[in-house]
Amino acid sequence: MTGRHNRSNGTSTTDRTTDDSGLDVLLIGIDAGCLPVFERLYEEGRIPNLERLCTGPGNVSAPLESQIPPWTPSAWPSIFTGVNPGKHGVVGFVGYDGYDWHVSSNDDVQERSLWSLLDHHDRSSVVVNVPVTHPPDEFDGAIIPGFIGPENPKCHPEGTLEDVREAIGEYRVYPCYTRGDESVSDREKMAEYQRLIRMRGEAFRYLVGKHEPDFGFVQFQKTDTVFHEFAGDPDKVETVYEATDDQIGKILEECDPDTVFVVSDHGMGPYEGYEFRINEFLEEAGYLETTTSGKGMPSWQPMRHQLREGKDCDSWEPTMAERAAAVAARFGITARRARIALERVGLADHVIKYAPQNVARTANRQVDFAASQAYVRARTELGVRINLEGREPNGVVSPSEYDALRESLMADLRSVETPDGEPVFETVAPREEYFHGPYEEHAVDIVTIPADFEHALSEELLGEQFGPVEPWNHKLDGVFAASGAGIDENAALGYPSIYDVAPTVLAALGIPQSDRMDGTVLPIVDSLGTEAYPTAAESTPANRDGADETVTARLADLGYMN
Repeated sequence: MTGRHNRSNGTSTTDRTTDDSGLDVLLIGIDAGCLPVFERLYEEGRIPNLERLCTGPGNVSAPLESQIPPWTPSAWPSIFTGVNPGKHGVVGFVGYDGYDWHVSSNDDVQERSLWSLLDHHDRSSVVVNVPVTHPPDEFDGAIIPGFIGPENPKCHPEGTLEDVREAIGEYRVYPCYTRGDESVSDREKMAEYQRLIRMRGEAFRYLVGKHEPDFGFVQFQKTDTVFHEFAGDPDKVETVYEATDDQIGKILEECDPDTVFVVSDHGMGPYEGYEFRINEFLEEAGYLETTTSGKGMPSWQPMRHQLREGKDCDSWEPTMAERAAAVAARFGITARRARIALERVGLADHVIKYAPQNVARTANRQVDFAASQAYVRARTELGVRINLEGREPNGVVSPSEYDALRESLMADLRSVETPDGEPVFETVAPREEYFHGPYEEHAVDIVTIPADFEHALSEELLGEQFGPVEPWNHKLDGVFAASGAGIDENAALGYPSIYDVAPTVLAALGIPQSDRMDGTVLPIVDSLGTEAYPTAAESTPANRDGADETVTARLADLGYMN
């Protein structure tokens, strides 16, 4: 059954003199939202609804501490489960099985979500565009999965996506163009951003009207993407935030929430340092081996063309041409050297445009995972993985050597300096300081946090350890704001963590938090204590199928993986 439930079941002790005509609690997710960006837009009058939610009378706001790593696919599950990645199991855009990989999905989330816990208390929810929610849970309400799911995601209940499209028209998860497509003008790209934002708001309002839930959660992703794709261009950022704020205003008006929370998964800001290619460093220091065997480290880049053609593939094997490129590379004829030669005669861009990408891939050095002691799998993991015997398929570091090697490698990493003589890292630490739980071994063994998040890490092997950095990227501080019924504006909010979001939202709905959560209820609402909820494994399993593999192409197009 969907629809509003009687609040007498588990009502908070917080004074709530409201009626049942709208949402009890609305959670608005702004990917990469942070106070420095908000405040600049406040001054220009661009986001009046967000400004009112964050700074209006009776409202509270503060920087929200993200997790390590502060990236979308791991941080949003931390927000909606209230636990660290060592408990929920998602550490990045992909999950690894030895040296093989799969795209992260809701199947990898091993802890119960907000809407699942609310369903346990007979409360209903509508969830739209939240990352890492495909394939969907089954609960009282409706969900349209968001980022890193497929373009036409399976929704709950069955037929929801078709219903939404019939009601509002077009609905898509991703842009209709690929990043870097020069045939699409910036004006057209901005128009597409605005369409996608409008789709989120219209779909959410329609589903809230249809299901009349107690809790609503809508997430806006393009507030992050605009910085990556357009290098933080102020005009484009303003366009995206204005469109987002407009949809938030319409949601507030039509859905009439009693209590509103605004949260982000991380912040965003300028980077003025370097790109540090950490695998180059590891090779020079003797921890890493490379290969030109034609396959190398797992990547979806060589697979996406097959997937786009409708072919099923779980892995990738090089073609004859690609193997030939690998042989040439053994004799020193690498793609990098070939490009230098072509640049001299003005043909590099033309050849790269038409040459098969996999040929370029095989004609460069790649990480030889099985032969290395340590390596970086993906830049967004913010750390180094050790090739441990008994854990990895071809581990070369014995358990007896693990601690000593890790200490030696951490000492080496702490000593790394930029070309300007400044430390690259502010923190080099064992993973236990950041991850704990049954899935902590999914994470890196050594956490490497760049100094002030001014430098970016890269897993690529490009011949040099340092290079130019992407001008805008993730920062640790996001944003938290709360307003409306039951919010104590005089309580000391402090420096909340993303793990505190789920417990606080549950408390605002009069529900105890899970005793497995790492976060606590913020003092702005009354806590209902803890409850020992069934685990995800003990809960009724959702009707899930595997994530559509075409998502790999989408993620590569968006620039998150090589």
